[in-house]
Amino acid sequence: MTVYFIGAGPGDPELITVKGQKLINNCPVILYAGSLVPRALFADVEETAEQIIDTAPIALDEIIEHIRVADAAGKDVARVHSGDPSLYGAIGEQIRRLEQLDIDYQVIPGVTATAASAAWLRKELTLSGVSQTIIFTRYEGKTPFPERERLPALAASGATLAIHLGVTKIAKIVDELIPFYGEDCPVAVCYRTSWPDQDKVIGTLKDIVEKVRAKKFTLTALILVGHVLGTQKFDDSYLYDKDQPHIYRPPVK
Repeated sequence: MTVYFIGAGPGDPELITVKGQKLINNCPVILYAGSLVPRALFADVEETAEQIIDTAPIALDEIIEHIRVADAAGKDVARVHSGDPSLYGAIGEQIRRLEQLDIDYQVIPGVTATAASAAWLRKELTLSGVSQTIIFTRYEGKTPFPERERLPALAASGATLAIHLGVTKIAKIVDELIPFYGEDCPVAVCYRTSWPDQDKVIGTLKDIVEKVRAKKFTLTALILVGHVLGTQKFDDSYLYDKDQPHIYRPPVK
């Protein structure tokens, strides 16, 4: 018996990996985060899966008990999380319990909200000469942050930022970023990327607060910040430069 932590992607049922969908279709027990994972992922097994359980309204102990019962019966479990399980997926605490119970598990990666949002915006988040680094973070709330991970410390790098779980604090975020990025820095706030009701606003640190408030975004929104979102002043990469030979493109003699 194995528990498969499966990244379901950002919302579009077609943005799950082939491997993830195959495992879902083959597992008799499915536990999924119903607040963020579309039920459409289970369309092929609605009538055949033994259990499809929404874990949004239940706590960790009950989730682990469902897994323990499945383990005793020798039934594989698809534990389905939104996006990629390694990012804000709360799988660490589940894995710790499974290891204590000596229950086997695997982690299947998924498409992140950041990747899907960049695709929707038709942007590359790493442009030569502008930014070569992306920082995934969240705004400080109930989870305590060490000083080195607070937003001003991260902003000092000038890297492209992908800020989760912070849209209700957008005004504070802007105040902390302007000293490092400037008022004219582009910002995109993507709400429920790839879902049927997806929406977004694009602006700068100077006007994004007003635009977000007009949209009334309060949950499930990703904030992307960085000059890569709005500049045409970047260098061509060396990858396809005819004057830069490499192992796959030897120098022309």
